[in-house]
Amino acid sequence: MSERAGAPVPTASFPEVPLWRRPRVRGIVYQVVLCLVVAALAWAAVANVSENLARAQIATGFGFWNVTAGFDISQTLISYSAQASTYGRAFWVGLLNTLLVAVLGIVLATILGFLIGIGRLSQNWLVAKLCGGFVELIRNIPLLLQLLFWYNAVLKALPDIRTSIALPGGGFLNNRGLFLPDPQIGGGGAVGIALLVGVALAIGFGALHERVGAFGRGGRRALVTVLLVLVPPAVTAAVVGVSIAFSYPEMGRFNIRGGLEVLPEFVALLVGLAIYTAAFIAEAVRAGLMAVPKGQTEAASALGLRRGPALRLVIVPQAMRVIVPPLTNQYLNLTKNSSLAVAIGYPDLVQIFTGTVLNNTGQAVEVVVITMAVYLSISLATSALMNWYNAWITPAER
Repeated sequence: MSERAGAPVPTASFPEVPLWRRPRVRGIVYQVVLCLVVAALAWAAVANVSENLARAQIATGFGFWNVTAGFDISQTLISYSAQASTYGRAFWVGLLNTLLVAVLGIVLATILGFLIGIGRLSQNWLVAKLCGGFVELIRNIPLLLQLLFWYNAVLKALPDIRTSIALPGGGFLNNRGLFLPDPQIGGGGAVGIALLVGVALAIGFGALHERVGAFGRGGRRALVTVLLVLVPPAVTAAVVGVSIAFSYPEMGRFNIRGGLEVLPEFVALLVGLAIYTAAFIAEAVRAGLMAVPKGQTEAASALGLRRGPALRLVIVPQAMRVIVPPLTNQYLNLTKNSSLAVAIGYPDLVQIFTGTVLNNTGQAVEVVVITMAVYLSISLATSALMNWYNAWITPAER
């Protein structure tokens, strides 16, 4: 017997799945249980550490931050005194010394790495082999050994103070460092702020130009960028008035007084980090250049571009999308490798805070946690900046 046309067809009914058998519910339960277990383990660890510290009569907390340090630091970018400054002030001195090495090292390693990476693909046989040999040599020697080489075998082998090498302009070079005339700039703070404002304006103009493109891609855009950077500090210097005087180093009987002293520990660390990191950056650059299709080079040649302009205008901009991610890793490695400064006595954050301050106060937990948090913050900030740059240079999908 057939059913009437248009009659509803009965559907099969399935039993409802129990709540505890639903995958989403089970996933939430498992995550909650895991979080509780991790929290319990963390609480047990903290309680155990607190009990052991109390048993050993070791103070806890951050009260040591405002205690007078009582030790000297060989290089300080801000005012510091062993008798008047605190452990907190010593922390900022070490942090600034670390940032100084990291920033200068990143700049030098990037320049050197790009030159060597491009040189590895040079059509000149000698240049290509020299660059390749540099990369293979530097990458396969531990960084610590390279730092010790630059410090002990190169810089410490320089003449002593009595036989210092006199440099043109009133400087001296010996095994205690490089002594240069120290410029004393009056009103330099306002000019520096104006320069930062000009750089910010230039960056904003570049971002706006990418959207509007009103100034073209030739010399007019470059001229506007240069004016935005230079005009604010020039106007500020004219209004405020800038005076420049030099404090020259003077040779004494046992020491050199005055001037700007560049420590051999700083030079050894900076040179070692820059050269070591440049070898890895060079390989990233070489890989990025080789990732660009060969047809792009041929097209640039067909347009009449020489090899240099073709690299600068066609090849390198496309290769940057491949170069930036491993470049970010090398920047992070350079910053973290700066902690090896303790091996040659450079007063960075690890040497001052995790070394001297920790030994004087005995508060290892607080000191180590602060140091770890600093390096984590620097790494995250560097990654965020490089990710923004990578997104900025990557063309939008069509």
